Amino acid sequence: MKKIKYFYNTNTLRYEKLETPLRVKLLRVLGFISAAIVTAIIIVSIAYRYFPSATEKRLIQDNQELQQQFEVLEERTKKIQQQVTELEKRDNEVYRTIFEADPIPDSVRAKEIAAQKETQLVMKMANFQLENSIVETINNLSNRINAQERSYNEIAEFIKDKETLLASTPAIQPVSNADLKRVASGFGYRIDPVYKTVKLHNGLDFAAPQGTPIYATANGTVRVAANTGTGYGNHVVINHGYGYETLYGHMFRIKVKAGQKVKRGEIIGWVGSTGKSTGPHCHYEVNKNGRHLDPVYFFYNDLTPEQYDRLLKLAASSNQSFD
Repeated sequence: MKKIKYFYNTNTLRYEKLETPLRVKLLRVLGFISAAIVTAIIIVSIAYRYFPSATEKRLIQDNQELQQQFEVLEERTKKIQQQVTELEKRDNEVYRTIFEADPIPDSVRAKEIAAQKETQLVMKMANFQLENSIVETINNLSNRINAQERSYNEIAEFIKDKETLLASTPAIQPVSNADLKRVASGFGYRIDPVYKTVKLHNGLDFAAPQGTPIYATANGTVRVAANTGTGYGNHVVINHGYGYETLYGHMFRIKVKAGQKVKRGEIIGWVGSTGKSTGPHCHYEVNKNGRHLDPVYFFYNDLTPEQYDRLLKLAASSNQSFD
């Protein structure tokens, strides 16, 4: 049963029934509802902040794991970038320098992404931005690695070419001469054995018994294998490529034919005394781009430093040539 309240009216000096106006009642209701709503919001906020739901817990954990994966991936990417940078540096400053090749400009290698504070950037990025950043970094590394692979393939060709060059460069004596006693006349101005005048001797004369084998001093292709009436008698000219040619004169008999490919150390004929010659010997010349060179500088493959020094002295002595 609802209680009825009374109050003493001092004006009428009597007790009267207490009646609350409707406006006051409405204000009281609205105040209560507002207080309830505010209280509920505070309680829900605290609950959401300090007591997440199972779904939120899972999302928070997933986000933390994803963040850790990004950090690990970022660290690995930095290490790969450092390794690629070191390879590029070694490529330009070591490998390509050895083979006298121009360094590859950085623009060809797809310039490294401009330096940035990646850790701070990751914290500010949305997931799709993180993904795009990592994809861009990986693409950049892929471009640099592909360019580096092409460079190493080019260096491999340089190596093959250098090997071919070395094999095609005269490097041994044309006859067996371990004791160095067969060098009869060196390169330079010598007395002509027939005309008894001083003239340029364009090669080395190796005195040896008739029938002594003559060897190709480098890989190449036989250009001449005949007696052409030039004074060399039966002689062989080998084109080694790279501007090199060698001549072997006054042979008793020729073994090879024009157009035939020969290897260093292969027998191409035998010592004789054909043509303008005063005795059995092998006249040997080395030409580079049409210019006569002293053959004594092309015997480094089969001589010790002491033997080479002795050979230089023998070849430099003034005497009469054999042709």
